[in-house]
Amino acid sequence: MSTVKNANDLLQAIEVLKGKEWVDLTHTFGPDSPHFAAFEDAEIQTLFTHDDGFFAQRFNFPGQYGTHIDAPIHFVRNKRYLEELGLKELVLPLVVIDQSKEAEENNDFILGVEDILKFEEEHGTIEAGSFVALRTDWSLRWPNKTAFENKDTEGNSHTPGWGIEALKFLFEERNIKAVGHETFDTDAAIDVRKNGSLIGEYYVLEQDTYQVELLTNLNKLPAKGAVIFNICAKPEKATGFPVRSFALLP
Repeated sequence: MSTVKNANDLLQAIEVLKGKEWVDLTHTFGPDSPHFAAFEDAEIQTLFTHDDGFFAQRFNFPGQYGTHIDAPIHFVRNKRYLEELGLKELVLPLVVIDQSKEAEENNDFILGVEDILKFEEEHGTIEAGSFVALRTDWSLRWPNKTAFENKDTEGNSHTPGWGIEALKFLFEERNIKAVGHETFDTDAAIDVRKNGSLIGEYYVLEQDTYQVELLTNLNKLPAKGAVIFNICAKPEKATGFPVRSFALLP
């Protein structure tokens, strides 16, 4: 009887979830999509067509391409590969910190602790175990490479990002689980130039957790109450891979 009841509970849960609004947080990507400057464009090759009896393709791209998930090993030795992340780690309560206005006014915007505290004054304390996404509306520039990279006349990019103190506050004081953002990097471009490295990204992955980059549609989400799903393939010994992230609204 308990097995039947549990099955019915699951079916009822599915029906409840289907009745919610689902928001795709993932860019469609291809050879012409924006990507990290050190990588080459993706390649998609047709191997067989319907004339051969079936349609099949070969895809060639770095693991960190399009909306993607970074495993801890991506930056930190002896940390977990993508395949080692637990399924329950990939489904988390979602918090969205909206700094889109600030990023529009200042493309070099860096999220600070004071911004988080201001957010909490309005929406309450960020709960432990949350996935926290930084909304900058940078994703609205997709798929324009020039707009996305936002380089000045000297060739320097100007993109917003997380401040290292803000990340430390979230992981050490609020005990969050993971973060995500709409840009190529965790760190603001101006911080990368100043520090000579991606110290924010290194810090996040050093926590033996993951992050999701190049998210989209964060402007369609509430500050709190949604749940994020980060679903991807399971290649062997992968440092990262394109992800199909989506959110269920409350």
